[in-house]
Amino acid sequence: MPEARPPYPPFTLETARQKVQAAEDAWNTRDPHRVALAYTEDSVWRNRDRFLTGREEIVAFLTDKWRRERDYALRKSLWSFHEDRIAVRFQYECRDTDGQWWRSYGNELWEFDAYGLMRRREASINDVAIEESDRRLFGPRPAAEHGTDLPLR
Repeated sequence: MPEARPPYPPFTLETARQKVQAAEDAWNTRDPHRVALAYTEDSVWRNRDRFLTGREEIVAFLTDKWRRERDYALRKSLWSFHEDRIAVRFQYECRDTDGQWWRSYGNELWEFDAYGLMRRREASINDVAIEESDRRLFGPRPAAEHGTDLPLR
């Protein structure tokens, strides 16, 4: 049997929210190998202007990303879902190697296989420089906040 990552499509409101929270939790570990296990072996990504195929490229991309993006903290929010697809909006904050803080805003489109593995991910992301005093994301989301929406700014 192939690997499996419940919940499986077709998604309900509850299972789509679970999938989004599981992704947020995994990405906040900043463990490229753990994150990559949620994707099919031949998963296709578009991340900004980068195009990746397969777990090996995903791990390399994420390793480099988190080497540059320090103190990374992410929040994801369900936007929409239908059958085997989920749309997400997200924000994350990090500081670069020069100490500049950034807040990044984005949208992701996800498509899953029957085993709950993501076979396609498309991400559009914009970055805004912020002062450290403007930060609002500090580590993983507390469990009491799971499922809450993101502020627009």
